[in-house]
Amino acid sequence: MRAVLDIVLLILQLYIWLLIASAILSWLVAFNVVNTRNQFVAAVSEFLFRITEPLLAPIRSVMPNLGGLDISPIILILIILFLQKVIVYYIYPVVF
Repeated sequence: MRAVLDIVLLILQLYIWLLIASAILSWLVAFNVVNTRNQFVAAVSEFLFRITEPLLAPIRSVMPNLGGLDISPIILILIILFLQKVIVYYIYPVVF
């Protein structure tokens, strides 16, 4: 059972990195540093969008409009960090 919890913690950590990569790529596209007409950039962008958007969309629908500022990835990262701490401090020690 601890192996399953370790895998869950690893997946949560990986998802945090995917959120960070998605945010950085969106900034690079917005400031025309990278071009989405490039097939590789478009594929990476589409992958990150499909992976992160299902969890970011509900957060965006609840949040008020902050203009051009999107803090939903930060909120999701904080939620994931909270889940990791709950798993490590409360669930992991109970499992034999």
